[in-house]
Amino acid sequence: MKGLVCLLLLLETFVFVNGGLNENEISQQLSSEDRRQNPPQTDTLRAEASTDSQQYCHLCFPDIHAALRELTATVTEQKANIRELTTTVTEQKEINRALETRLRDAEQAAEQQTISLEELKKKTDETSDLTLSQVEELRKENSDREIAFSASLMESGDGYVGPFTTEITLTYKNVFTNIGNAYNPITGVFTAPLRGAYMFRVSVHGYGGTTAAASIDKNGERVVTAHDVQPQGVLNSSNGVVLILEVGDVVYVRLWSGSRIYDYSPNNHSTFSGFLLFPLREDELCRM
Repeated sequence: MKGLVCLLLLLETFVFVNGGLNENEISQQLSSEDRRQNPPQTDTLRAEASTDSQQYCHLCFPDIHAALRELTATVTEQKANIRELTTTVTEQKEINRALETRLRDAEQAAEQQTISLEELKKKTDETSDLTLSQVEELRKENSDREIAFSASLMESGDGYVGPFTTEITLTYKNVFTNIGNAYNPITGVFTAPLRGAYMFRVSVHGYGGTTAAASIDKNGERVVTAHDVQPQGVLNSSNGVVLILEVGDVVYVRLWSGSRIYDYSPNNHSTFSGFLLFPLREDELCRM
């Protein structure tokens, strides 16, 4: 404002000195002077805006090349990470496939094992049934094969048997054991109920002066003899034999003629015993 006032004073002085100016000239000069003193605000604002924009761009993007380099490095690093992840995923897929294969194999093995267990259980049940049946048959068969007997001469008291002018079959009346009832205490005869190997024993007891002798006979034939003789004192003798018998074969003890034996019930000196060792099949007999 001070500049404007000074300008006006100068103009007045100039008019006074030069004889004055008209109004138009004065207005033009004032307008020109005002534009010189106060340039249009639009240019100023445009310049200020350009300056602000440059300052803003400078603040926002201080170094675009550095940012690009940093971004490139980040992208490269991300690519490396992606490659590693891709490799890891691929390896994991392979591991998963291997695990799936193992799982299928395990399932198949388990299924096969289940089938095997079921078959084994079935066979076990069949074997168990068969075994029980066989055991029952063997029990029944063995019950028929349980054959054994043992007996002494005197059922009670004591005394001699003999001597006789001919041989006689001795009857052992004091029966200790008679499993299978193959021995007859009335006749003194053992009858074989099945084919097999049998063991027999005989013992005789007497006193000197008379012979003590008896033999085991099979089907009327002498097999072994128990014999003792001396002028005085106690006489004792025994013998045994294993015989192969067919069903119906008979075994018994024969007292020799002119011989005698003694027995005393509580002590049971003179005895006859026999039992089945084991049964025999036809082919076993043929090999013998």
